[in-house]
Formats: sequence, structure tokens, C-alpha cells
Amino acid sequence: MIDKIVEFNNLINSSDFFSYDSFAGTAQELSIIDNGKKIEKPQISTTDYLVAFSTQSKKFCVGYVDIVNSTKISARLSSEQLSKYYEIFLNSMSKIIGMHGGKVIKNIGDCLLFYFPDSTLEGMKNCLDCGIAMINSQQFISEEIKSKKLPSLNFRVSADYGAVIMMNTNISKDIDLIGPPVNMCAKINHCAGHNEFVIGNDFQQYVKKLEMHEFQEVKSCNIGFKQSYPVYLVQS
Repeated sequence: MIDKIVEFNNLINSSDFFSYDSFAGTAQELSIIDNGKKIEKPQISTTDYLVAFSTQSKKFCVGYVDIVNSTKISARLSSEQLSKYYEIFLNSMSKIIGMHGGKVIKNIGDCLLFYFPDSTLEGMKNCLDCGIAMINSQQFISEEIKSKKLPSLNFRVSADYGAVIMMNTNISKDIDLIGPPVNMCAKINHCAGHNEFVIGNDFQQYVKKLEMHEFQEVKSCNIGFKQSYPVYLVQS
């Protein structure tokens, strides 16, 4: 565990962490569009969007990371500044997720939805470590963002565990997930304070025996259900 922390701290303090060379082709394509050159694209009507679902459900750890006060922040930034702000945040979070064995499902505005394909206890530990690593990265990412003369960054991380169904569409090879954990990790996200990591009860019951993590119930959290659903703050 200590070796992992040292390795992570070394990486996030290196200039390579904030290098996104693998996206060069995408950036070039976007710049061509911005320069006004016409690129023919097929017209897609609503009937062209089709989905296919798996016939079986699987249990995964599903996570959600969201910027705090993004609406207020975006209102006072130019398009160029906002693009850089989101680029640094989303790409940094994506790298941390990948380092811990997780996979990004999609971004929803300034949020990232992700999951961990490994449903063993070790995989669940990786999910916890990932959330903690995200929170620990806040200072370094904020310093990078402020070096670009952009506002400081705060965010919340949440996760839950349970059965989901995989789906994909005819216009993308990427998978998506639907099910209670997806909905729940989004709902409980606001239960976290700035730069905090919370998990739902189903996940906490699965991982509570793990050492090196402490779980403190968030008493004031209301997620809009008639019956309460315990939410826990994760501390390393």
C-alpha cells in the first residue's frame, strides 16, 4: 500500500501527468472543424439510435466524480478557459481511474461516471483506493489549474456497489451501465463535502472488513427516499 502511494505521488508530481499527447489526433480534428472547413457527417435521426442490453446482470463498483459549483465557475470563464479547465480535471481523473484498474463509462458535462470490472474483494479495494487517490490529487491538480490562471478546483467523489445491466448503442462501441448503483452513486454525491469521498451502504457492507480505511456515517445526508439509506465518508 505504501509503495502504491509513493508511486502515485511521484507520478502526479511529474510533468507527464498533465500531458495528454494521446489526444493529439482528436485535438487536431477539432481544430480543423474550428477553422471552418466543412466535414460531411451523416444525418442521424431519432430512429437511428438503438440500444442493446445484456441478458444478465453483473455486480460492480460504480463511481461518480463531480466538480463543485461548476455552474458558477463556468459562467465567468471564456470558452477557451472553460475547455482547458475541464480538460485538466477530466483527463486527470481518467488517468487516476485507469491507474487503479477502473474504466470510464462516460462524462456527463463536468462529471465522470466509471466502474471497476473486477468484482473481487481486491477489485473493491482498488475502487476505494481510487476514490482516496482522487481526493489526494486535489491539491496537485488545483496547482496545475491555477498555473493556467484558472479558478481553484473542488470536487466530490462517490461510489456504490450492486447489480447493473450492460448496454451499448448502434452509434458507439462503448458500453454503458444502468441499475441502482449508477443512480445511487449520483444521488449520494452531494452528501460529500468539498474534496471528500463517500460510499453507499451496499458498498460499505462489502468492504467494511478491509483495513487501512475508516468509514464514518454521514448523518445529515438526505437523498430523497422515504426510507433512509446510510452513506459513509471514507477516510484512509
